[in-house]
Amino acid sequence: MGVELVKYEAKDGIATITLDDPPVNGYTYEMNSQFDAAVLEARFDNDVYVIVVRGAGDKFFCAGANIKMLASVDPTFKYYFCLHANETLSRLEQTPKLVIAALNGHCVGGGLEYAMACDMRIARKGAGMIGLPEVTLGVLPGTGGTQRLSRMVGKHAAIQMMVEGTNYDFEEAQRRGIVNKIYEAESDEHFMQQVYDYAKTYCPPHKASMAVGHIKRSVQSGIEVPLEYGLALERELQAKLFSSADAKIGLNAYVKKQAPEFTGK
Repeated sequence: MGVELVKYEAKDGIATITLDDPPVNGYTYEMNSQFDAAVLEARFDNDVYVIVVRGAGDKFFCAGANIKMLASVDPTFKYYFCLHANETLSRLEQTPKLVIAALNGHCVGGGLEYAMACDMRIARKGAGMIGLPEVTLGVLPGTGGTQRLSRMVGKHAAIQMMVEGTNYDFEEAQRRGIVNKIYEAESDEHFMQQVYDYAKTYCPPHKASMAVGHIKRSVQSGIEVPLEYGLALERELQAKLFSSADAKIGLNAYVKKQAPEFTGK
């Protein structure tokens, strides 16, 4: 058995996937394969409603691809490495469960590409920087960065950020629409507890987790197709929700002016 580069834990409705290759949690084909397996495990677990992705330690979320690895392999391997990474992050993006990136340290290069494939990015105040500086290595952000960043912040802002290769603090990243929330925390443990407390609000009985997942799927898939097809997808997902137990619970609770107690079904 190889080295464990990704740790997986499921508890209280939340699956935590930890990138664990110190000191910077840089990813290799082996790490991406383990990450992919962890995503599938969370996807198939009916007791998991939210996925949290984090980096081991408190210095780096992820610094991107392992540069020593990239320098030692041939162009053919590099191509298939990027293809596999794209497929892995697309699987994460298309999983109908909310995914939160807990940015507990620097999140640069491919690390930001990992984070952008998540649905939300929550950062620990003062813990690190964000950026896509691949241009300084003579390459481009090749794990979805050029595509996801442009969809996130707009074409011209994305081009400027990538060609300048600038790294930003989390506050500036939030102003640019990359980071959703910033938490002040006394320690990494305190930060992660805040992330988990927030993640739990999307688990039953607080939220209808199926509705949360279908909202995600409608946006992630619908935004890439013409409006009429996006609306068709929205209708199909809504029809599935109307037949769910949680929709009945939510509608009945509204009529009775009661707080709903969702079941995730």
